[in-house]
Amino acid sequence: MYEAISFISKMMLPAILVFIPLYAVFRKVPIYESFIEGAKEGFPTAVSLIPHLVGMMVAVAIFRDTGALDFYLKFLTPLVAWLHIPTEVLPIGILRPISGAGSLAFVESILRTHGPDSFLGKLASTIQGSTDTTLYVITVYFGAVGIRNSLYALKVGLWADLAGFLASWIICSLVFAS
Repeated sequence: MYEAISFISKMMLPAILVFIPLYAVFRKVPIYESFIEGAKEGFPTAVSLIPHLVGMMVAVAIFRDTGALDFYLKFLTPLVAWLHIPTEVLPIGILRPISGAGSLAFVESILRTHGPDSFLGKLASTIQGSTDTTLYVITVYFGAVGIRNSLYALKVGLWADLAGFLASWIICSLVFAS
């Protein structure tokens, strides 16, 4: 069963890359011209996102450099220790909604220290894949389309990140803990 799933997952991306152009040819869509037109339309959008990206990068740097991350880690450590959640993954849970690159640095550190096949490696990877960069998504995408009132989306996104973090811990504990 595992081999079949592994084979299917390895074949999906190449299959999609072959299917889309073949489907376009079948529908008589000018592939290259459509690509160029899409790129032309996407360029102004990319330029308009630059201020939002710079603002988000500054906010992440301030969060880390002012010691706010360390403050929240110290504040939450007793709670996660009481729940038996490994404290090594706590920075991932805090940083992931803010910065994908910041949380990925902690995942990489865990993988280098404990190995990718360790419980912590699997848990960190699962958390990284089960949560999202909520503040980045709201800042960039909502900013690109001009949405200013994002409070409800922020609340739902952060609750979803917490649910993803906790579900990752529960599932990894059930499946991978020895």
